[in-house]
Amino acid sequence: MDYGLGGFEPKHVDRKSLYTSLEERIKYLHSFLDWNSADVEALVDGTKYLKQLIPAVVNLVYKKLLQYDITSRAFHTQSTVDETELDQDFLTEETPQIKRRKMFLRWYLVRLCQDPTTMDFWRYLNKVGMMHSGQERMHALNIEYIHIGACLGYIQDIFIEALMGHPHLSTRRKVALIRALTKVIWIQNDMFAKWQVRNGEEYADEMSMYSFGSREGYLGDKKIIGSSSGSSVDDDQSSVVSSVAPSVQTTQTTQTARSEQTSGSASQGSVCPFADFAKSSSTETKIWAN
Repeated sequence: MDYGLGGFEPKHVDRKSLYTSLEERIKYLHSFLDWNSADVEALVDGTKYLKQLIPAVVNLVYKKLLQYDITSRAFHTQSTVDETELDQDFLTEETPQIKRRKMFLRWYLVRLCQDPTTMDFWRYLNKVGMMHSGQERMHALNIEYIHIGACLGYIQDIFIEALMGHPHLSTRRKVALIRALTKVIWIQNDMFAKWQVRNGEEYADEMSMYSFGSREGYLGDKKIIGSSSGSSVDDDQSSVVSSVAPSVQTTQTTQTARSEQTSGSASQGSVCPFADFAKSSSTETKIWAN
């Protein structure tokens, strides 16, 4: 490109459309992040590896959320703004409410493995962002952006480390899958920011609003997760439940190893949840079989 005195004309981006049209916002993000057919191919090709990681990711995320009172309290109050002292004990991973929330996170991560070539895929990410901003829910959920951003960063870190530690995938396929997944996560990050950051608020009266039902798992009247019909989503949920993945003990060991690594121990090995798979028996390594 010519950055001299002539010959170069940058693409025009209509600022207002970024705030009033979800389609235009997604188009801009796709263009800026160089989202392309190679990313789609990498995600489709790597779906089975991502799904195998989901149970471990869910366990690690909820261990992290329950470590801090401000995020753990939100499971009682539906908000990170409310700092009211609880008149009951904080929830644990074995609490039915937390097990239910884990189920929703599993469904969400499975949804990220669906077809990213449809606008419904990106509308769903926007719906997730809206749901955490205290809007369009029977019981408002108001989670401040700092915690959402930190959680997305943590999820991304787990996926990157686990995929880089895959014992059989080529470096080329690892890099392609990680690049594609990272772009999706950062667009999801923007869909959270869209509902929480005040940029563009002068267009509030004109912002396009999608009709979302208050029930989780629905986009308007269309059920998109947790469907009782014989949909591909049901197959995905089944694959998540039945997939071989590290046990809770493994994830606990991983978390301990992560802490030790942070302390600067020179002898610490990889903290990838699947780091030991390559050293395991041939039966155990079938989780990564092509």
